[in-house]
Amino acid sequence: MNKIKKPYLIAEIGINHNGSLKTAFKLIDLAKKYNFDCVKFQKRTPEIATPSFQKNILRETPWGLISYLEYKKKIEFGKKEYDAINRYCQKIKIDWTASCWDIPSLKFMSYYKVKLHKVASAMLTNFEFIELLSKQRKKTIVSTGMATMKEIEKVVKIFKKNKCPIVLLHCVSEYPCPLEKLNLNLITTYKKKFKNIPIGYSGHESSVYPSLMAWHLGAEYLERHITLDRSMWGTDQSASLSEPGIENLTTIINASPAWLGNGKKIKSKEDFILEKKFKYWL
Repeated sequence: MNKIKKPYLIAEIGINHNGSLKTAFKLIDLAKKYNFDCVKFQKRTPEIATPSFQKNILRETPWGLISYLEYKKKIEFGKKEYDAINRYCQKIKIDWTASCWDIPSLKFMSYYKVKLHKVASAMLTNFEFIELLSKQRKKTIVSTGMATMKEIEKVVKIFKKNKCPIVLLHCVSEYPCPLEKLNLNLITTYKKKFKNIPIGYSGHESSVYPSLMAWHLGAEYLERHITLDRSMWGTDQSASLSEPGIENLTTIINASPAWLGNGKKIKSKEDFILEKKFKYWL
């Protein structure tokens, strides 16, 4: 019998707030409205986490034509904003965290008593960072897009060595990801290969349904980018779910256990009534 339970739902706000705390609060409210367990942001030190060759590239932004580095600074939250986020999430009782993209950001996040850490796919092979993070021994969710199986195995060994609990998320790092590239059966592969490690799914596709399939394949954690409007300015908006998609996802997740039932064959009162109607041979 398939005993399925609600997954731990992570609403990836990321940088979809576009540097606006007001927008961030609206996104937190949206996640809370649909019973997500956690909201996640991204924390960077732009001067460190922006590759050198990208820093001076000009980009058209809501703030005009500015360098990529300046753009990264515009959308980066600091202590003032995260203090407000921390207070607000505590007030409305929703977990929060931020994936860190450099060591100073990891030290910054240690100021907050978040329940879990998150490693972005792009940071998985930064082994110096992984070593420091795992030594904190706080549950860490690791996205595995961009990585080879050998690289994932190395990360798992580091976490086991440092006795840090880990969750692996299957992920394909395309925004939005074409449905034919999702390779959801990798969830089953991970579950067989990494026994006793919870497996989840971080989706970047435009559709809701692959996340539901991932859940039924055994994903215990589901992460989805969320947005107020998929047409908003920003790199991740089109790969995010807006309110109709969020409502669809959580409605099906909440209803599924009732649909599956207890797996026992019973003959209901309605069956007896219909049987009497159709059974002409008595």
